[in-house]
Amino acid sequence: MKIHKEGLKVIPIAFFTIAVIDVIIYIFLQNFLIFYFLMAASLVLAVLVVYFFRVPRRRILKNESHVLAPADGKVVKIKEVFEEEYFKDNRIQVSIFMSPLNVHQNRAPIGGEITFIKHHRGAFYPAFVEKSSLLNERCTTVFKLKNGTEVLSRQIAGTVARRICNYKKPGDKIEQGSEYGFIRFGSRVDVFLPVGTKINVEFGGKTVGGKTIIAEI
Repeated sequence: MKIHKEGLKVIPIAFFTIAVIDVIIYIFLQNFLIFYFLMAASLVLAVLVVYFFRVPRRRILKNESHVLAPADGKVVKIKEVFEEEYFKDNRIQVSIFMSPLNVHQNRAPIGGEITFIKHHRGAFYPAFVEKSSLLNERCTTVFKLKNGTEVLSRQIAGTVARRICNYKKPGDKIEQGSEYGFIRFGSRVDVFLPVGTKINVEFGGKTVGGKTIIAEI
């Protein structure tokens, strides 16, 4: 396991802020019982900040007929919907909610070429509510197999998440299961699949990014 590059930017700032707060607590509250609780809480917070940016090592089993989970989390929606941004037709939407304790690295559900990327500024409704898919800060990425099949993956910010990172551009080639983005703090990823796709996950089920086979195409 290693620390994600986004964490190398955030962790030093977070540690400095925590240290300053600890000094203030020490100066004003060292003689009170609450001092020990606050110091313990600051230690837990520091550990959680590092834990959030972890990147576990995973062995990816590539298969062109499989769609891998783009994120760790919980399946909160499986439904046929009209996808209006790119496909402009009906698709099967599989939504994965990522809590602050999940790994927040996003992985390519299929391998091939990236044909479309678009970032939208928006609101910050809780990522588990349905309207977040259309109204929240989000970034849409479309992956295309050699046979022409396309899968859309949409990163969605939540109430706490305030930054969506996408490290690719249209025309880039990408291997299945490799990193293409990251979302800071609690968020969601929607995957849009062709109608008729065999879905291998259930509502409420857990997913592991780059490991769980969410569908077969």
